[in-house]
Amino acid sequence: MSRYPITGAITATAVLFAFASPGLAGEPVNTGYFGDVAIKGYDPVAYFTENKAVEGSPEFSYRWLGATWQFASAEHRDQFIKEPTRYAPQYGGYCADGVSFGTVTTNIDPKAWRIIEDKLYLSYDPGAADGLVKNPNKVVDSRKHWSEVEQTLLTEKASINWTKPSP
Repeated sequence: MSRYPITGAITATAVLFAFASPGLAGEPVNTGYFGDVAIKGYDPVAYFTENKAVEGSPEFSYRWLGATWQFASAEHRDQFIKEPTRYAPQYGGYCADGVSFGTVTTNIDPKAWRIIEDKLYLSYDPGAADGLVKNPNKVVDSRKHWSEVEQTLLTEKASINWTKPSP
């Protein structure tokens, strides 16, 4: 038995809240299958300012919500720092089409994107991105399903045994 049982309980509770409460932990960010770079290193500000997908650079990066975000310039990085929720893609950069069905599609194509109602949506391919515009119900459905998908992502993250090496 622990000599300090209350300390252990407080620590366990804090860890649980960090993963279970979206308000405390922040939105999960899609960093793909490896690494910690958001939206495959593309500049989220460029979608709005240049109306195209532009690769960012590690030289102009910023850590936010546990991920590294890359930008094409210091100016874009600074714009993002001032208003990250304005520029960050919806659903943490997970495929908006997948979220519209209540599922997670980790693999996105940063060139398959749309800005709808001043929000950035990423998809796994250009056809899915077009579908968001052609079928406005997909955006409505993705908004409905996001809290469920987000909880699934947070639960999966919390269930990983970080102390045990992978097989």
